[in-house]
Amino acid sequence: MIVPAMAVLAGLVLLVWSAERFVDGAAATSARLGLSPLLIGMLVIGFGTSAPELVVSALAASQGNPGLALGNAYGSNIANIGLILGLVALISPLAVHSGVVRRELPVLGAVTLGSAALLWGGVIERWEGALLLGLLAAFIGYSIFLGLRESGDLLGSDTEERLETHPMSLKAGLVWTGVGLVLLVISSRVLVWGAVAIAQGFGVSDLVIGLTVVAVGTSLPELASSISALRRGEHDLVLGNVVGSNLFNTLGVVGLAAVIAPIQAGGEVLLRDWSLMMVMTVILAVFAMGWRGRAGRINRVEGAVLLAMFLGYTAYMISLVVRGGG
Repeated sequence: MIVPAMAVLAGLVLLVWSAERFVDGAAATSARLGLSPLLIGMLVIGFGTSAPELVVSALAASQGNPGLALGNAYGSNIANIGLILGLVALISPLAVHSGVVRRELPVLGAVTLGSAALLWGGVIERWEGALLLGLLAAFIGYSIFLGLRESGDLLGSDTEERLETHPMSLKAGLVWTGVGLVLLVISSRVLVWGAVAIAQGFGVSDLVIGLTVVAVGTSLPELASSISALRRGEHDLVLGNVVGSNLFNTLGVVGLAAVIAPIQAGGEVLLRDWSLMMVMTVILAVFAMGWRGRAGRINRVEGAVLLAMFLGYTAYMISLVVRGGG
């Protein structure tokens, strides 16, 4: 068990480092090629920080562990809202001004709600995975269309500040994008091997390992990116990063994994994991979009609520590992 644990730890460390290099390289390359800061914030950074989930889940599904892929995607969504936004809001309350973020939150809610229909039958088939990928492509296309028409959104301003703090030439951007992508694949292979070995050693399903160790690990790039943005006061980039990542996980990560291999999803996924993900998404939308004239923001108390939900869920999932259930 020591070797698999070391493999998971080494895989996670390399995964976080390579994801940061990949996102910075891709963002700089996009900027050099003339993509607007708003679109870079919406697509390259928001979706790019989900690259670890995508690669890990694709490898897991191709190696016969689709449960790990599903757990990674849904567990990462729970970690993004509960751990990342909860912790960041505890450090500094988040004010929400971006119209793009306000527009994407209802889309995330609708996509999360719709995913219940896929789980209802107990298996996500290949055609359903293709449908998810089609929806993701349509959303990206719509986002590009709106991004080309809009200007002055604070998400774009936050992204522009980030690009200025990580200046790169086009050549350097391309190199780091390629290096980051190669190391993402290598670290993901190491991580998946270790996670599956641990699951087999404890006698638990790869779904449970995906929802805990792997999910938190692949969410670390979002956490690092969010804390970095918070230090610069880029609140909208923090929330936009999480919302974009969760959209990509729900549509792209699950969709690609299901296309590679149908995903078996027991009733506990719908009742336990999806239900919590849905509730946390609704709470996030209420906090971030405001109500009864209240401006959209996530204060420290609300951040504590989100973090407590994540910690409670994680404690329960760890108990399943200890008991050898799930």
